[in-house]
Amino acid sequence: MDDQNEKNSANYVPPDHQLPQSDAPARKKKTYWPWILLVLLVCLICYWAFFHHGSSANAQPQGGGRRTFTGPITITTATATKGDAGVYLEAIGTVTALYTDSITAQVTGVITAVHYKEGQLVRKGDPLIDIDPRLYQAQVVQAEGNLERDQNLLAQAQMDLERYRAAWAQNAVQRQTLEDQEKIVLQDQGTVKNDEGTLNYDQVQLAYCHITSPISGRVGLRLVDPGNLVTANATTSLVVITQTQPITVVATISEDNLSQVLQQPHHGLNLPLEAWDRMNQKEIASGAVTSYDNQIDTTTGTVKLRATFDNKKGELYPNEFVNTRLLVKTLHDQILLPSSAIQHNGTEAFVYVIQDSKAVLRDIKTGVSDDGKTVVQGVNEGELVANSSFEKLQNGSQVIVSQQALPGSSDGSAGQGGSSGGDQQ
Repeated sequence: MDDQNEKNSANYVPPDHQLPQSDAPARKKKTYWPWILLVLLVCLICYWAFFHHGSSANAQPQGGGRRTFTGPITITTATATKGDAGVYLEAIGTVTALYTDSITAQVTGVITAVHYKEGQLVRKGDPLIDIDPRLYQAQVVQAEGNLERDQNLLAQAQMDLERYRAAWAQNAVQRQTLEDQEKIVLQDQGTVKNDEGTLNYDQVQLAYCHITSPISGRVGLRLVDPGNLVTANATTSLVVITQTQPITVVATISEDNLSQVLQQPHHGLNLPLEAWDRMNQKEIASGAVTSYDNQIDTTTGTVKLRATFDNKKGELYPNEFVNTRLLVKTLHDQILLPSSAIQHNGTEAFVYVIQDSKAVLRDIKTGVSDDGKTVVQGVNEGELVANSSFEKLQNGSQVIVSQQALPGSSDGSAGQGGSSGGDQQ
């Protein structure tokens, strides 16, 4: 027992000394881990900042930053040329038929025939509609009978007058008898003239039963059918005809522009006027100004003009809305550039002139535009200017002129004078 107690007493360790020996490694571990995590976190932040800065630097030129693009830029070019440019006045116009006839019935009767087809082109004198003529034919016959009877009565009175004159020469009749017979002849002449007028009226009424086209033009949709009863002087139209060859366009111009139009030869008459479609992308027809209105509309400050078109192919249709371009005058020997090559910075205009394989920014002044080209000042004839890749260009950029159109280029055409630009490199 004593030996056992000695062993136990020999192995006994006080609690205050046991805790430091067993917790020392744990304290060291708890002290180092926060520093290790802090170092790893700093490394991750540096790694992320380094690669984020690199990716931003690489993406900046692609996002449109001109100043970071240092390599040659591929472009298409256009050449400044000398030519003529027209000064146009643009307005909305309405196609108007030169003549429009709405035909109504002038006699009462039943329609027996309709000779036209819907939308048919007819000529002057072509038959359109027939109305039952029997009533009016009978009236003509009656008038002819009255005329024939009265003509014979007149002839008899004239024969008697000749007899009285012969008898008067021999003093066989009284003067009064001769004078009475002369007045009877005059009365019969008046009756005959009245009969002739009645016959002419009935013949006109009969002619109204056969309706023909008064003009050459196009008929509209059919409004009546055979068997319909029509009455004289009714407001309902039987057929409508519009003349389409030639045809006119009525347009308006501002009173501010009227003076420069009237200054042209013949006070602006015969000036060319073009009719374009609603999208203003296709020219429909070309005509000439034939007349102006005699006063200015005070509510709009505009004056109307009328232009005549041959319209041989029927391009223009009555009551159609078109865009009009009135050629006021033509400017000769002007420097022209494609409108797509001109850039704008507020109210200022500029182009990139290609010199020694570099794009040199040059300010210019612009004038009128015509057919995709603009009159400019500040560029010489034959000079090359950039016509694409404007989002990359800046003053002094190195360029390579492409022989083909670039994807997404403003004009969609191949570069002009590209071989000259290539030689400069």
